[in-house]
Amino acid sequence: MLAFSAQWRTRTFYPEDRIFYQNYIPESPYDHAAIDNVKGPHEPSKWTDQNHHSHEEESSAVANALARHVRVLCWVMTNPNNIRSKAIHVNATWGRRCNVLLFMSSEEDASNIPIIKLPVNEGRNNLWAKTKEAFKYVYRNHFNECDWFFKADDDTYTIVENMRHFLSRYNTNEPLLFGHRFKPYVRQGYMSGGAGYVLSKEALRRFIVQAVDDKTKCRQDAGGAEDVEIGKCLESVGVKAMDSRDSLGRDNFHPFVPEHHLIPSLIGKTVWYAGYNYYKVRMGPNCCSDHAITFHYVPPNMMYVLEYLVYHLKPYGYSITYSAQEKNPDTKPANSPQPPPPSSSTKKNNELLSITTVKSKENDTS
Repeated sequence: MLAFSAQWRTRTFYPEDRIFYQNYIPESPYDHAAIDNVKGPHEPSKWTDQNHHSHEEESSAVANALARHVRVLCWVMTNPNNIRSKAIHVNATWGRRCNVLLFMSSEEDASNIPIIKLPVNEGRNNLWAKTKEAFKYVYRNHFNECDWFFKADDDTYTIVENMRHFLSRYNTNEPLLFGHRFKPYVRQGYMSGGAGYVLSKEALRRFIVQAVDDKTKCRQDAGGAEDVEIGKCLESVGVKAMDSRDSLGRDNFHPFVPEHHLIPSLIGKTVWYAGYNYYKVRMGPNCCSDHAITFHYVPPNMMYVLEYLVYHLKPYGYSITYSAQEKNPDTKPANSPQPPPPSSSTKKNNELLSITTVKSKENDTS
């Protein structure tokens, strides 16, 4: 049976867990109601080549070197209902390219993916609580393993190699926040949760050690929009919301699927998007960076479509030339950012240990 919803501009094939996009536009930055039940294959799909490509003439040496030099932890917001319908497809596609991949939920699951059970209730009214607990877990268990800490939804698609390339020019020991920048509610702006956002090592340290348990800096209950609330917290401890566009002013982090950015007529001027953007909205062919990093509202089936288009479909006769530094990112130029002095590192390690102690000791160290 086929039905058409004018409100959501989707075509629905019953049973209702199969929804196929036709210009889906959310009514607000936090609306997922129309696509919460969208499911993909019952089992994750696997490529013949499980690495980056399937072309013998290609090499992933540059990407592999960046993976060693720019270590990214990805944690994905999910829930018990989505683990087998969405999270497994993130795990089968872009998630496997992260240095560390974690799925944050309130319950464990027998599926063979790295799920972390957090002490929170589920529901959209608890996303801020889940975000706080997720970053606490990451800080306690993985702070020293990675350089950058990326939060995504289970309907976010990410080109991790492009993220590493983008981040490689920045110093993770500075308090930085990257993503798609919105302007309401926070003085310096905040980053869209659905498009994903990245915290530097110093930004994460400040969030956990100086902000998250301080009621004067962060909201202490479970409510509120998680991306707005973390934006407020990070601003209060001096974390900078960065311009995350490319050198031509095109977006790297995208709150919609590619179609909605590439086709100008799909998102009208009256939609909330224009009013929320920190920068002037660009639609059409100049919307998106050639090294785009994320897209949002991506259903499971489209995860595999994007995986094919990004990593497998190639025009014959083209190749990419990299600079000497790009070919060997393990060799830093002379003016590259230097790590903090030993005394600073020792202090951070002590703070990391303190976060695992009782709450009173946490307050003493913060």
